[in-house]
Amino acid sequence: MTSVIFMGTPDFSVPVLKGLVKHGYVVKAVVTQPDKRVGRKQKITKTPAKLAAEKLNLPVFQPAKLSGSKELDNLIAMHADLIVTAAYGQFLPTKFLKSVKIAAVNVHGSLLPKYRGGAPVQYSLLNDDAETGITIMEMVKKMDAGDIYAQKALKIEPDDTTGSLFTKLAILGRDLLLETLPKIIDGSVRKIPQDPDKVVFSPNISKKQEKITLSMTATEANNLIRALNPDPGAYLMVDGKRLKVWKAKVSKDQTKLEAGSLVSNKNRFAISFANHTILDLLELQPAGKKRMTVKNFLNGQGSKFKPEEKIIDD
Repeated sequence: MTSVIFMGTPDFSVPVLKGLVKHGYVVKAVVTQPDKRVGRKQKITKTPAKLAAEKLNLPVFQPAKLSGSKELDNLIAMHADLIVTAAYGQFLPTKFLKSVKIAAVNVHGSLLPKYRGGAPVQYSLLNDDAETGITIMEMVKKMDAGDIYAQKALKIEPDDTTGSLFTKLAILGRDLLLETLPKIIDGSVRKIPQDPDKVVFSPNISKKQEKITLSMTATEANNLIRALNPDPGAYLMVDGKRLKVWKAKVSKDQTKLEAGSLVSNKNRFAISFANHTILDLLELQPAGKKRMTVKNFLNGQGSKFKPEEKIIDD
């Protein structure tokens, strides 16, 4: 029986954890990020990985910082065969990586060496890529720089968001990991070094990147909306207030109106962007309100705007 220390935090990690247990791997511990306060009421919320681990009756470790912690000493003392990580969210100390008998393996949501870092799925959408994928890789001290065990691509559909891609990639990652682990364990896998000339980084999305600007084309704005759905959400500035946009569609039409102008509010809320492009906003969230359809928005706050009026603040 092969023993595993599993490390993961968001929903992406859950199918991987469940797959390991289902296929007979002995999960000695689940390591995840600490519980956080979420929402206006600041309710303490467990990570998806922790919730899954508790249902599976697995021991959970949640060090705020793994390096130098008592939890790290306990994990090293387990002498597991494998470490498997899937969007854990912290660097792993070298002595921990070297403590396992076979390998430390990461399930990464991109086709490495493209998109090393914390936001590979978001950047695949921001850059309008045709595909993304999963890489099963060897973990080393340097971020996402280890040799590749296996890869599999996934087509990005026009209506995909970060949320929908994470759901698809979690299943793909689970299946590719379970297919690859036996080859890692028996030593038959062929590792492929990453090409350093093709490395692309995907740092975590900053607050500044959440804003939709008028220098963007409609396609670029829509890509940002998709990339930031379901969290944290992209926004426009309207009358000095944030208007979050959760869903939009690029129009085939063009306009001569200045970027940021209302093209139409008759059964649609269409905004002009750079290069004469138009974006139809379909699902919106005014400041302090819940998400709503464009129809409900136009029946309320949106009714005060007039076509050809510039309503977006840059």
